[in-house]
Amino acid sequence: MQAAQRGTQVRVSQLGIMIGQSRYLLDLREAGEIVSAGSMQKVPLTKEWYLGLSNIRGNLTSVVDLALFDGGSPTKQDASCRVVAFAPSLAFNSGLLVSQVLGLRNSNDMQPEPVDALEGKLSQSSSKPWIVMKYRDSDGKLWHELSLSSLVQDQEFLHVGL
Repeated sequence: MQAAQRGTQVRVSQLGIMIGQSRYLLDLREAGEIVSAGSMQKVPLTKEWYLGLSNIRGNLTSVVDLALFDGGSPTKQDASCRVVAFAPSLAFNSGLLVSQVLGLRNSNDMQPEPVDALEGKLSQSSSKPWIVMKYRDSDGKLWHELSLSSLVQDQEFLHVGL
């Protein structure tokens, strides 16, 4: 707060993750515990992107493959995969399967990406309200700022049944 009043730049740390081949930034206030993917119990009659239930410290947590939910290829599950649980403040007992946790990142160190400049066409962000911003880092890699609070309000995300 004092930094904002003095006009100095406020450092915003976010959790960098990879889901499939895409890089995402998560607000640390929306991200909860990070655990190894382990085994998940498949739930019958659910959509393919709903991977099932996982026991995280005695709590049954639904696990979603965001890449598959987003229309991409399934996230390859290997030893580097993790589940990033949603923060308890979201009151949504779920988590995302991530290919890799990349550590803390700061979007202030990245350049905002114009919404319509991606691949020379209009961005699909309007149909994906959980993607709130896009950035390019100093290596030219594209990062998507993912709002878990927006994701848990998406009707398609909420309907896991067939």
